[in-house]
Amino acid sequence: MNSPRTIVGILVGGGPAPGINSVISAATIRSIVGGCDVIGIPDGFKWLMEGSQSHVKPLSTEEVSRIHFRGGSLLGTSRANPTKKAESLEHVVSTLARLGITRLITIGGDDTAYSALKLEEKAAGRLHVVHVPKTIDNDLDLPHGIPTFGFQTARHVGVEIVKNLMVDAHTTSRWYFVVTMGRKAGHLALGIGKAAGATLTLIPEEFRQRPVKLATLVDTLAAAIIKRASEGRFDGVAVLAEGLVEVLDPQDLGGLDHVERDEHGHIRLSEIEIGDVLKREVSRVLGGFGLTTTIVSKNVGYELRCADPIPFDMEYTRDLGYCAAQFLLDGGNAAMVSIQQGRFTPIPFKQMLDPATGRAKVRLVDVASESYQIARRYMIRLAPEDMVDAQTVGRCASVVGLSADAFRERFSSIV
Repeated sequence: MNSPRTIVGILVGGGPAPGINSVISAATIRSIVGGCDVIGIPDGFKWLMEGSQSHVKPLSTEEVSRIHFRGGSLLGTSRANPTKKAESLEHVVSTLARLGITRLITIGGDDTAYSALKLEEKAAGRLHVVHVPKTIDNDLDLPHGIPTFGFQTARHVGVEIVKNLMVDAHTTSRWYFVVTMGRKAGHLALGIGKAAGATLTLIPEEFRQRPVKLATLVDTLAAAIIKRASEGRFDGVAVLAEGLVEVLDPQDLGGLDHVERDEHGHIRLSEIEIGDVLKREVSRVLGGFGLTTTIVSKNVGYELRCADPIPFDMEYTRDLGYCAAQFLLDGGNAAMVSIQQGRFTPIPFKQMLDPATGRAKVRLVDVASESYQIARRYMIRLAPEDMVDAQTVGRCASVVGLSADAFRERFSSIV
């Protein structure tokens, strides 16, 4: 009598990212070749938390063999959080058991990674779990130089958008404030801004003193526009990480208690139009100096998440999906997939946790690195050396009708 086949489940949590379908495809094919059946679980943990066994779909090689070219997710995704309530986690474990799933591949960012960790603990050996790190924010705690999948495609698409906006800005003598995704870290904003040669980029990591006053961001942008105008240019593109909202003083935004939060307790950043807030306040400051500038706020977050993956992410994610399936076939458990120096290297779940918070570690932009310092040197923004250069201060002061000393006094706090 034949023994029952092992069943592998695959689910996707968090926001979309280019390359999800590549992981699903490679993991499915490797699992089937390895003698397993594969079940796709739509909408992340959502239906499992409700105890539903009907929202699943068997996956075949034929169905997934060419989906790696496409953006989006064959299985959808959601931010449903099974760790909020003990009964939700228990429902997930018991529902997977009733479906016969003893191996699970989760695809997602830091929140999904944490859910995978807690699920594996709750299952107590009944379920082997491996996590594939996905986020265009690039903020999972992988070794330096190893991106999360989807980041490179999102940066590539973002650069194309910003490049076109730079041409439009120059043609029409206006400024664009481009807001990109990046809740906790500024990797995507910096990657887009640096590669495109945007006028300047602002990320949360550069502001060490927390909370950050809204006036600090406003004056930084206003001073950059003034400095640019002093050089005879009345156009520019500023790339802004949406995570700036997270470090701002809530009182400067009228408090944030009214803002809706997701299943993981995070502020829904899309509800706070930080680009519009900064546009309004910068225009007000410049108007006070008699300087009229057209500023357009543009959010490019959602355009990046479901783009078709570029070849880098297609290859990278197929490797990750294969390694995730192989890890489970080999009896592996409780680890995140990584490829380091060309070799599969599992990162145990326990190593992912920040001892201080008990949550998954977050990789931030290293503002002391040479890579970041090079980016800063190419930005047009008021710098300490500008304030001691009589010619630079004189030109900037004349743009806004101030004396050199008055200009220094007005903007000294941001340099």
